[in-house]
Parts: sequence; structure tokens; C-alpha cells
Amino acid sequence: MVAVSELVSGLDAELVRLGYKPSTMVWYRGCWRRLQRFFASRGVREFSLDVAMAWVDQASGGFFDKEQAGTLKPTDVYLFRVAAMLDDFAAHRAVLRRYSRNVDKLNAEQAGVLARFTASLQTAGCAVSTVRTYVTVAGEFLAFIGTRGGLAGLDARVIDAFVATLAGYQAKTVEQKLCAVRSFLRFANGDGLVEATVLEAVPAAKSTRQARIPSVWDPADVRKVLQAVDRGNPCGKRDYAIILLITRLGLRGVDVKRLRFADLDWPGNRVSVVQAKTGRRIQLPLLKDVGWAIIDYIRHARPVCECRNCSCGIPPRSARSPTRTICTRSWSSTPGQRMFRWVRRAVMVCTRCGTHWRLDCWRKAHRSSRSPRSSATSRSRPPVST
Repeated sequence: MVAVSELVSGLDAELVRLGYKPSTMVWYRGCWRRLQRFFASRGVREFSLDVAMAWVDQASGGFFDKEQAGTLKPTDVYLFRVAAMLDDFAAHRAVLRRYSRNVDKLNAEQAGVLARFTASLQTAGCAVSTVRTYVTVAGEFLAFIGTRGGLAGLDARVIDAFVATLAGYQAKTVEQKLCAVRSFLRFANGDGLVEATVLEAVPAAKSTRQARIPSVWDPADVRKVLQAVDRGNPCGKRDYAIILLITRLGLRGVDVKRLRFADLDWPGNRVSVVQAKTGRRIQLPLLKDVGWAIIDYIRHARPVCECRNCSCGIPPRSARSPTRTICTRSWSSTPGQRMFRWVRRAVMVCTRCGTHWRLDCWRKAHRSSRSPRSSATSRSRPPVST
């Protein structure tokens, strides 16, 4: 157990080190003073999560009642985060990434190591998404061990402390992060920065590929969505073509968004796409209904522009001219969001919860690979979006 004043002092210094803005620090210090007065009124000197949650409940005017009623305000959640951050700092002596995007602020030496690691992944031919993920996790890992002796002082105890910060994440997320750490440590060992024995301290997270039952739509539901699309306007024609490409050919939204005229082989009735996720080119049959939907959009709805992408955004009515068009790179919504709009209009019922489809249903069914992670401190706390 640690005294509240000592914990607050340590967290204050860490946030300043991470570059938090002065205005943000003023707000945090005000909350900490209120929290310390609450602890003093209870005669408690050492930090306790239960007492901190009691302060949150009182300061927000009934946090847990509001949570049950669905009436929590952002200011209420911020107070909860103040208490949760103190609890995590007490356990890990670090500000976890769920609270800040600045926790991977690195010094020049660490940034150099990370740059060399990035180059090694690219040289090995890793996919762009893999490089991005591994480098991000490596940055988090370097930031965490930076206050614990860095790579020179790395040992099993430090690695165990980092692994403890992953509590509460989904199994696949933990597996991914540990794979990234293991890859980084292999590179660091080859570079002479750490001993080979350090690799043995990274635990293995077992997570099977089929741990989750894949979610699929019934053909009748797909027909309902397509029938709900208003093809009498340019947006509807574009969305109809997008939905057919997704449902009939199985393309990912990002691949539809990047589809170019050169990818369409009209004489051979084929679509050739380089997948954004794998970086590999695949060929799919250009089905008749999909082809006619694309032709209808190109002939009667697509704005006149020099963009080589098939799908372009529909500009505002006041800006519809050949020189003022919105190409696909500046879409304000993704193909998935466009599709969700017509799912709502089709008044479909979610098979998971038995109600009309909501955005939450859409995320759970079709974005499970990027679903919001659960709080690492959720064992005794209400869920908070991060």
C-alpha cells in the first residue's frame, strides 16, 4: 500500500515527464486535491480503490446509478479515470496507454532503436499493418521500461511487470502484443542490446483462431438491405454498388474504397485487387449484378474528376462541378458506415440482442477484430470507453 500523497506526487511527476499540457495538469491537480480531502475526511492515509470509487460516486452525484440509467456525462467518466489512473499507477508505476497517447514519448536513443527495428521489419517483408502494429507496441514497451533501467537493465521482473499491464485485454490482443514484444526482443538480441535469456521471460498467450464463432448474415437480410437502398440519387447508386461488392464478392471495405478502374477487367469479367490487409493480389469474378451496379454508378452518379478510383464522394449540391469533387481519399465515412445506414433503414433485427440494429450491434458483429478493449481494471469497476 502507498500513501495517497506519495502516489499523487509520483503520478504528477510522471505526467509532466510525458509532456502533458499545463492546462491539463491544472485540472488533474484540482481533482487530486479534492480526492485527498475526501480521503482525509474518512481518516484514510493509504490509497484504496474502494474509497476512491466512493469519491467518484459522490463527486459525480451518483456515478453507478447514472451508469445503470445510461445518463453518464463525459465529466463523470473523467472523474472515474482519475481514480482508475491512480490505481493503475499504484500497481504498475506507469501511465498506461488507455489514458494517454503520449506514453510512448521516447528519447533519442530509444527512437533510434525503434527506427532500426522498423527498418528490419520492412526488410523482412512484413505487411504494412504488421509493421505498424509491432512498432506501436515496441514503442509502448520502450516507454514502459524507460523508467526501469531501459534495455540494459531488462530482466524477467520488468517483463512480468509489463505483462501485468495487459490484464483485461482480449486474448487475441494480448497474444498480438506479446508477439510484437517477442519480435522486438529478438531484434534487440541480434543488435546486442539484450541477452538471449530475456526472450525466455516473455510468456506465451494461447489463443486459437476459431476462439470466436464467425458472424455471417442471412441472404434474406442482405436482400432487405439492398431493397432499402434508394437508387434514385447519386449516393444511393454508389452505396448500392459498394454493398454488392462487399456482400457478393466478399471484399473488405478498405479494398472497395481503394478500387481503381485498372482493377476492373471488363472483357474477362474479373476484378483484380491488391488486398490492404495482406498485400496480395486476388482475382474475383465480376458478377453480372455487381458489374451493372458499377456501370450505373459510373454513368449516372459519379462526379466528373480525374481520380482513378472507381468510387468518389458526392460533393455538396453547391459544389458539384468538374473542378470541385471529393475523391475517395477524403471520404467522411467508410463503406462500413455507409452500409450501416441502409441496415438501419431496412429495420433489421439483431440476432444477438433481439432489438433493432444499433451501432453497437454493428461493431460487435463486423468489427470484432478491432472491438474496444475492456478496461484492465474492470474486475471491480464499471466499463469505461477509452
